[in-house]
Amino acid sequence: MPPPPPPLARAARRGLLLLLVLHCCWGTLLSTASAAHHAAGDGVIISQADYQGLQAIKHDLSDPYGFLRSWNDTGIGACSGHWAGIKCVNGSVVAITLPWRGLGGRLSARVGQLTGLRRLSIHDNGIAGAIPAALGFLPDLRGLYLFNNRFSGAVPPEIGRCVALQSLDASNNRLTGLLPASLANSTKLIRLNLSRNSISGEIPAEVAASQSLLFLDLSYNMLSGRIPDAFASGSKAPSSASSDERKLEAITGTYQLVFLSLAHNTLDGPVPESLAGLTKLQDLNLSGNSLNGSIPDNLGSLHDLKALDLSRNALAGEIPESLANLTTTLQSFNVSYNNLSGAVPASLLQKFGPPSFAGNILLCGYSASSPPCPASPSPAPASPGQEPTGPRGGRTKKELILIIGGIVLGILILLSLCCLLLCCLIRKKRSSGSTGARSGKQSSSKEAGAGAAAAAAGRGEKPGTSEAESGGDVGGKLVHFDGPLAFTADDLLCATAEIMGKSTYGTVYKATLEDGSLVAVKRLREKITKGHKEFEAEAAALGKIRHPNLLPLRAYYLGPKGEKLLVFDYMPNGSLSAFLHARAPNTPVEWATRMTIAKGTARGLAYLHDDASIVHGNLTASNVLLEDGSSPKIADIGLSRLMTAAANSNVLAAAGALGYRAPELSKLKKASAKTDIYSLGVIILELLTGRSPADTTNGMDLPQWVSSIVKEEWTSEVFDVELMRDATTGPDGDELMDTLKLALQCVDPSPSARPEAREVLRQLEQIRPGQEGPGDEAHVASASNE
Repeated sequence: MPPPPPPLARAARRGLLLLLVLHCCWGTLLSTASAAHHAAGDGVIISQADYQGLQAIKHDLSDPYGFLRSWNDTGIGACSGHWAGIKCVNGSVVAITLPWRGLGGRLSARVGQLTGLRRLSIHDNGIAGAIPAALGFLPDLRGLYLFNNRFSGAVPPEIGRCVALQSLDASNNRLTGLLPASLANSTKLIRLNLSRNSISGEIPAEVAASQSLLFLDLSYNMLSGRIPDAFASGSKAPSSASSDERKLEAITGTYQLVFLSLAHNTLDGPVPESLAGLTKLQDLNLSGNSLNGSIPDNLGSLHDLKALDLSRNALAGEIPESLANLTTTLQSFNVSYNNLSGAVPASLLQKFGPPSFAGNILLCGYSASSPPCPASPSPAPASPGQEPTGPRGGRTKKELILIIGGIVLGILILLSLCCLLLCCLIRKKRSSGSTGARSGKQSSSKEAGAGAAAAAAGRGEKPGTSEAESGGDVGGKLVHFDGPLAFTADDLLCATAEIMGKSTYGTVYKATLEDGSLVAVKRLREKITKGHKEFEAEAAALGKIRHPNLLPLRAYYLGPKGEKLLVFDYMPNGSLSAFLHARAPNTPVEWATRMTIAKGTARGLAYLHDDASIVHGNLTASNVLLEDGSSPKIADIGLSRLMTAAANSNVLAAAGALGYRAPELSKLKKASAKTDIYSLGVIILELLTGRSPADTTNGMDLPQWVSSIVKEEWTSEVFDVELMRDATTGPDGDELMDTLKLALQCVDPSPSARPEAREVLRQLEQIRPGQEGPGDEAHVASASNE
């Protein structure tokens, strides 16, 4: 175990603001130094009931590293930031935050005396005993984070009395007993994670029909019986609704569950038809059960589905052809080790390969070892009821071969399973005593490849709606849009934060939410944004923009003191600027990769101009972010719409200093589609030359320098030397020259001479390198049609 971090109480006394690193609250980042002090405590003397409750909690906990030494016997400093992990509002404790502190013992039932408690975060410790039923009597409790401990006993049904509860995570403990149906009474509960316990019994239909849940993980338990066919039933229109209203609801859908995992239980029966009513579902995992029947054909209507795992069950019948309609969105698909038969849909086989279908003896044609699918229907028998026979009335030679082949294949599979079981037992024996990796949203994101998120979209309420909170420094308004994230305002404000960069608009942070998922948060500078009504109207429009090459706005937060936060997907590969100019030595960027970035950026800009009618106004290499495969996403789209005119002028000036600003902006002071094209041309020149536009040569910026070289016909000196080293994999001269001519046309001093974004994309698509870069394959067909 690594040595424990220094106590927060000691950090507070020294005034070093280390809360940024040690799982601090965002309140310290959203206000001045005095407001940061207020985030730790309000200086009011703690109430007697809360003081007694904290003392009882301290008494029952084991504290080998002394983190609770600051909880003195007088109560002095409890609400002034001197008690480790304690946060108060008006003398009432609202948060206890003590994760990763090596605590043991048990959680005292007198936690119920903290009637103002909103957040209890004691995950990743060694706390044992029962979860106190008294938690269910805390009227303001919103976040309960108990995962990775040793809690035992049943989940208290009383927790369903928590009307404000939004997140309950008690995964990876030793919980037993039944799953309380009363949890559905928490009508604001958006995230429920009880995975990796020993909970038994059936899944209550009330939980399946919950109208508030976005994220439900009950995997790796001992649940039995049938999966309730009640999903989405809670979102149906009431009987009093008109027929037109019910028809509209049936078409549009109102249910928002986006992540569902019931994997590795002992569930049986069919896969519920009602799952097709979860129209926003992105991740569905029912693997490792005993489900039977066929795969519902209507699962093909889940057009947002990114991960589907039905492996290791007893499902029979054919794979529905409707699932082939999901190949554009599906990133993970697995139906292996069932009793499926027939042919595998070609598009599914092409994208996911034979391993996704292995272990289905009756499936044909999906691998070299599987029997081939019949080319045409078998001939009709000579007479009704008569089966085809061989010359002597027995089975045909072909049938005998298939039967013998099936028996041999079955024996081989059985031997493989025995070897696999033996390996698992050996591995389990070696790893005994270590805690299992936590499931839930963090692990699901690794399995499904979503990089965020457990493929759980939305948040605490329906997308496009808001959450109003009152009281203390947690107040404010959080508005969410569709996306792979589920978090509350408390989750966001209490995330661990790390500064990634600053700009004229504000500061960007990498924020780690309590469940381990990552988001990028832009805190806008004060007094540069529009008023609340205009801001919200513009943000609502920006939240609807979705394109593979544009970074989507996932949520925004309006704080009680005027703070404004924008939440985006976190892009771990960073910006194009860093990719080109801050990479390690001897890591060349291939021509195909550069063309992928250029085309993706042009594609995103074309959508922004033609479909969204938005001018970017600050397109730079720092605002082009890269995901896996070097596919680009343009960031800060439409950000100028949220700002005052003065703020946008400052942004244009900063862009000029970096070398991306069109020359006419010095007079017009207003960006246009043509100024965006100029910036795009500079980015293409940056990709061709390997030079940063911020660097000048003999007083000339990058477009001027390239033009001067071309004018003197020293063209070869323009291009990055990396592109000229390998004649076999590098570009040919025509590709380089055609791209250079297009870039120079984009940076023409005359705006009218610059092409439209759609035309830039068309010409780039025609300049195809010998080897398509990652991410280009999906656009080859569309390029040929333009």
